Amino acid sequence: MNRIAALKPLLGSLMFLAAPALADSAASIASFTSKMTAARAATSPGGTAVVRSEIAGALNGSFFLDGHVDAQERAYLATQLGDALFLQGLTGQAKKYLTDFHELNDAADREAPLTLGPVAGTTAELFGASGALSRSARVKEGYIPNGQGVANQVTLSNQYTQYFGGGYDYPLSFEPINPRELIAKLQASTYFGTPSQDEVDGALAYVTEISRNSNRLYIAYWHTEGRGGPGEAAGFVVAAVSTDRRFVRMLEVLSWST
Repeated sequence: MNRIAALKPLLGSLMFLAAPALADSAASIASFTSKMTAARAATSPGGTAVVRSEIAGALNGSFFLDGHVDAQERAYLATQLGDALFLQGLTGQAKKYLTDFHELNDAADREAPLTLGPVAGTTAELFGASGALSRSARVKEGYIPNGQGVANQVTLSNQYTQYFGGGYDYPLSFEPINPRELIAKLQASTYFGTPSQDEVDGALAYVTEISRNSNRLYIAYWHTEGRGGPGEAAGFVVAAVSTDRRFVRMLEVLSWST
């Protein structure tokens, strides 16, 4: 990681602390309200119901403009979660996305001490199959010591960029993902081609082994200058989090590179 890239998280934190949080919150809340009104329109993709993709777009398109959900924004979302009128018309998966988004973005401004390290075995061995996905993937995992915090947005995003390598465009933010959505991502073409079904099944089983009892799966998309050489690269990373939110397994996939 170069010196400028290493300073980006610190600079981002300082900018956040110096920014007029209340004004930013007012703008993001107004944006969310507008997007939700559009999502409830009969002409929207879900009709008068609000489906998962609509609330995901409203949340991510409103509250990540500065790369952080602050205390005022989180308090607003907590109010909506307890408002029966607001929840009316949201599908079950839409409500779950809202709940998961609220938990993940707990307004913490410092990460928990999550140490991520490589696991034993190659990705082909971990997935039980070799091919395009295993060649394009990296896996790391680790845990947060008891009593020293939980895996939240600031922990996952900061520790991912620290332990997987620098140079990522900022901000990098995780969002909830369900198993169906994860399967679709794993099936997509990678830098080395289209994965086999055996690889997808194996990767899915390996990643969700950590989150099976917690339903805590998150995804983030990254872009960086090419690793180890000229050009650019992009892909995604999936984080599976245990029930106590202390153990994390991350799977990074390289989608393309120039």
